[in-house]
Amino acid sequence: MAHLNTDIEQKHYSTCTLCEAMCGIEVTTKGRDILSIVGDKKNPFSEGHVCPKAMALKDLYDDPDRIKMPLEKTADGWQEISWETALDKVANALYETQQKHGIESIATYLGNPNAHNMGSILFGPYFYKALRSHNRYSATSVDQLPHHIVSRKLFGHQSQIPIPDIDHTQYFMIIGGNPLASNGSIMTVPHIKRRLKAIQARNGKVVVIDPKQSETADMSSEHHFIKPGTDALLLLAMINTLFSSNKVSPGKLQEFAPQLMDIKKYTAAYTADKVANKVGMTAEQIEQLVSDFCEAESAVCYGRMGASVQVFGTLTQYLIMLFNILTGNLDKRGGMMFTQPAADLLPHSGRGSMGQFHTRVRKLPAFAGEFPVSALAEEMITTGEGQIKAMVIGAGNPVLTTPNGQQLDAAFENLDFVVAVDFFMTETTRHANIILPPVTALERDHYDIVFHNFAVRNSAKYSPAIFPPEENSKTDWQIYLGLAERLDKLNGVATDKYQHLWNKTPTGVVDDMLKMGLYQHEGKPISIETLLELPHGIDLGPLQSDLPNAIYHQDKKIDLSFDYFMADLTRLEKHFFEQPEAVEGSLQLIGRRHLKTNNSWLHNSQRMVKGTNNGWSRCTAQIHPDDAAQFNIDDKQMITVRSRVGEISLPAEITEKIMPGVISIPHGWGHNRKGMRWKVAQQHAGVSVNDLTDELVVDELSGNAVLNGVPVWIRPSA
Repeated sequence: MAHLNTDIEQKHYSTCTLCEAMCGIEVTTKGRDILSIVGDKKNPFSEGHVCPKAMALKDLYDDPDRIKMPLEKTADGWQEISWETALDKVANALYETQQKHGIESIATYLGNPNAHNMGSILFGPYFYKALRSHNRYSATSVDQLPHHIVSRKLFGHQSQIPIPDIDHTQYFMIIGGNPLASNGSIMTVPHIKRRLKAIQARNGKVVVIDPKQSETADMSSEHHFIKPGTDALLLLAMINTLFSSNKVSPGKLQEFAPQLMDIKKYTAAYTADKVANKVGMTAEQIEQLVSDFCEAESAVCYGRMGASVQVFGTLTQYLIMLFNILTGNLDKRGGMMFTQPAADLLPHSGRGSMGQFHTRVRKLPAFAGEFPVSALAEEMITTGEGQIKAMVIGAGNPVLTTPNGQQLDAAFENLDFVVAVDFFMTETTRHANIILPPVTALERDHYDIVFHNFAVRNSAKYSPAIFPPEENSKTDWQIYLGLAERLDKLNGVATDKYQHLWNKTPTGVVDDMLKMGLYQHEGKPISIETLLELPHGIDLGPLQSDLPNAIYHQDKKIDLSFDYFMADLTRLEKHFFEQPEAVEGSLQLIGRRHLKTNNSWLHNSQRMVKGTNNGWSRCTAQIHPDDAAQFNIDDKQMITVRSRVGEISLPAEITEKIMPGVISIPHGWGHNRKGMRWKVAQQHAGVSVNDLTDELVVDELSGNAVLNGVPVWIRPSA
């Protein structure tokens, strides 16, 4: 536990949790004040790298809008209440709701900050189990759900996702990703710019395929525009070209995937000539991509957010994996490789159940115990048995970050009870009856349970809280465990286990996993004690070839699951070849992100929104000059963008860095709802792109939301 010294400056070596990069940071404090945050140059993984977001950890801690005590909504406004009272009231309200309306009448929604929080990951499930409801939702289904399904099917575990071995590859193909803005995603990679330049310095190539010329595309060796939502067609043609040009070379992977050559018959119809016009590239460009990829000494094809949140996102991620396998670039240095984390959660976590439950209204399938969030609003507003009557929101803001946010916003008004575990009153948590505020990231112990699993190099780092606990403060895990114990007691379930858990703590669980892990230091298993003695972390070496150990299927084979994935070709054929290519007069909507934003989290930090001109310099609609001319739109002119579900107005940004026929609007903005308490964010409100995205359009294979390729219509605003 940190010792508080109010007289002298102290330095603490911690980890930034605001994105996936796991950058080590040096935090200087005096008393309970944070004086500075800089990169930790001695951290062996990040080597001093931080992006501008690191200082936002101080801003979150110091934010005058941050809630520090439980709040209850009353007839006289919000009132502070004690922790014991708050936890009792929440547990009783949840219990009474289920007694009146049934177990499934309560739903949970978890935002992605939970993935950066070992306490929520390890102890949150005790609360979900005590709640007993199958109505669970999270940010996964507006993000990386296709990755999990592909890994579950092929390798036997939802989180066994191979990662680009960026430090050794000679050809890095990026489809629908912008790691210069994200710092990597499903690829934990600090110093991304330096690493991409290193590929080029060793005469390799970085190739970006994206409807927008992103920051990553700007520094790439080659960039190709592609029409939104057509990536699956491109990959089918690339695989077809592998077979037609005799470039299939799986090597040892054939042994692990005996049916591999059957892929040929599924892709036979999708020649480069057939798909070229549909994807917006020439057949020659497609064939050259394949040729260059295969000629490289090592190569990797990586698809991310843009490839996932589209109408064929799951099929796209599957085909990316097949392309890597067919070229021998899975489990190969410089290709896609599996990680070897020191504290490996996978053997202790669910492999990913599929289709055991379905949503009540649209019958969308659950994956890993979670329903697609696109169904959340309709499950709230559609009457009948199983209707959601109460919500638990854990560090999430779905009103801004999920499809048809206006509909979801209105649906929250109809609920009987809402509790939020959050330290801000956001567009979503303003609907709560009670808000339970956890401490900020630097005030809790931290070990990256998730992102060591996705790291481009093996390492281990433990970050103890930089301050001892304040009186009347609680971490997320203490909140969830307190609620779980109360619910079990109300339901007559034995509560003996909780004393052990209170004593164990999440740090104790991580310590056990480390000691059971692969690595030793000075002849002894790595432990929390080891990492406390090595405050900057420890390097555990490059990624290693790991087949067949990496496969969780009992037969240690890669299950290509043709019956599941290739069945989607029927839908693809109808979508692209049996109906009109585009809705008349429409543009195709895509998103984008900025280095200084992280979904909706950081817009209440003045330094993160400084210079945004009330949010408008970042929250713009990027369109191509040809489209601007067609619709009589000038640069910086306010325009109205309309979809099936709603419309928004924002400034146009005319640029040749966007493909003709495409419009790009960033997500996470729209801080103009009545009742929220984000003073800085309200001054830089922008508009929410998810007031345009359509909750009824999903990737049918997975239920993942479709945020890219949404048809919209534009006009100059009145």
